[in-house]
Amino acid sequence: MLNKKRIKLLLVALSAIALSLIFFGCGGQQSEKKDDTVTPLTSKPVAEQVTLQIFAANSLEKALPEVQKLYMAEHKNVIFSDTQFKASGDLVEQLGAGASADLLITASKGSMDTAAKNGSIDEATRLDMFGNDLIVVRAKGSDVRFGSLQDVTSGSIAKIAIGDAATVPAGQYANQALNSIGLYSGETGKEGQYADTLKGKIVLADKVGTAANYVATGDCQIGFVYTSDLYRYEGIETAYTVPSDAHKAIVYPGAVVKGSTEAEVALDFLDFCRTNPEAQKIWSQFGFEVL
Repeated sequence: MLNKKRIKLLLVALSAIALSLIFFGCGGQQSEKKDDTVTPLTSKPVAEQVTLQIFAANSLEKALPEVQKLYMAEHKNVIFSDTQFKASGDLVEQLGAGASADLLITASKGSMDTAAKNGSIDEATRLDMFGNDLIVVRAKGSDVRFGSLQDVTSGSIAKIAIGDAATVPAGQYANQALNSIGLYSGETGKEGQYADTLKGKIVLADKVGTAANYVATGDCQIGFVYTSDLYRYEGIETAYTVPSDAHKAIVYPGAVVKGSTEAEVALDFLDFCRTNPEAQKIWSQFGFEVL
């Protein structure tokens, strides 16, 4: 039989073992206890911001920004950075010299052909976007009468504003029209000579807008511009609409620039320009015809 002292020692030992089990058991439970903190749901990822750089023909200067605003309203992650509006030839030269852009829109197929030849565009993305008309303008309120192309030889017309065909498609179209009546020697509208009856009359402009301004200020009695320029410049009005068969069709092609880091969005914008009903209204308001 155990004596009292041994029984007491045994009870103390058992108590120590029990406490150890309780302590280490609780500690283990606490270390394995799940975190009750609620992990918030991951929100839908926001589309990464995209910046597009466009090189566009000078005649798009008023209409294109309105379409860009429309596109940005529907695509919150897209912005347009410092769109360049210049003569198509100048833009093509800039790209050929290494300038960076995402989109190119020119005022002639010939200019876009040059860009393609230079390797500046992705030809698979090329689209014909708009059409335009070539017109002869006079200053608003002017008494100049112009009934046919042959009237450019009239003694009442001292100066005629025409875009420099080297870089300005409107100048090329004008020269083609003059070629159709024997007053310019080059069928393409480039690198030809004006007839003697026009020598001293022709004032070359660095862009179609400059030609319009020459007429508005009275420096020239008439000038060759696009219908869309009536919406861009004050002080001019239509004197004559050049027959469409007197020159090549006026077509504005667009294409994604080769090497663009935003090619997918750039192509989507080109499609938007042609197919969105509200965009089509804007082009029409500024004298363009969506093709």
